[in-house]
Amino acid sequence: MNSLGELFSLRGHVAIVTGASSGLGVECARALAIAGADVALAARRGDRLGPLAREFAESYGVRAIGVATDITADADLDRLVAAVEAQLGVADILVNNAGISPTGRAETLPRATWDSGIATNLTAPMMLAQRFARRLIETRQPGRVINMSSIYGLVASSIYRLSAYNASKAGLINLTRQLAIEWAPYGILVNAIAPGWIPTEATEGGMAKPQNRERMERATPLGRLGRPDELRGTIIYLASAASSYVTGTVLSVDGGYVSW
Repeated sequence: MNSLGELFSLRGHVAIVTGASSGLGVECARALAIAGADVALAARRGDRLGPLAREFAESYGVRAIGVATDITADADLDRLVAAVEAQLGVADILVNNAGISPTGRAETLPRATWDSGIATNLTAPMMLAQRFARRLIETRQPGRVINMSSIYGLVASSIYRLSAYNASKAGLINLTRQLAIEWAPYGILVNAIAPGWIPTEATEGGMAKPQNRERMERATPLGRLGRPDELRGTIIYLASAASSYVTGTVLSVDGGYVSW
């Protein structure tokens, strides 16, 4: 790997990105397309995926498709994997980005709220990663799994009551480590990203409150919130040849939040 292209180009690779209809999912998919990967965008809001796929194809010269998917439904996961293979080829990059952030006091949190958080943020990534890896093992291809965790998979929140979210994201981090160990012999590298406070469509409501934003900025060594596009480099790195000896790790993109 003696050139920038050899280190970071993703030409010839096929990626699946979940939760790709908005926010960080769009940024992850865009980063992969910028680096040359063909991209399958998966999300429940299928109406948003077609325009994004066309934009990526026109702007970056890659193939891009949208597949409406409920990641908590096994049948949808099977359909997603089949659709990607039929239209783009066997996927060798998976970004498990889709997630929800239920809130509520721990002592009164409804069972249904807890179950929904675990199902979406932990069980669904496992079920999709399982299907993804099984296909790569069958075809004897290496690959990359990138799980989108959170700073709150590493530390607790004093701003919001996030017991279900934090538990699921912490579980996703240790699942990342376990899958990295089990799939290393097949050349499938598994890593996680822990984003900090980055305003998106899903989070801008709470972050827009001056008292919350001030606390977030004060708790971040860089003194500011992040931008969605600041995840792009990390995604490309973990998906590319540049990270060929990196597996089972968590990269925090958080302005230093978890460092003190």
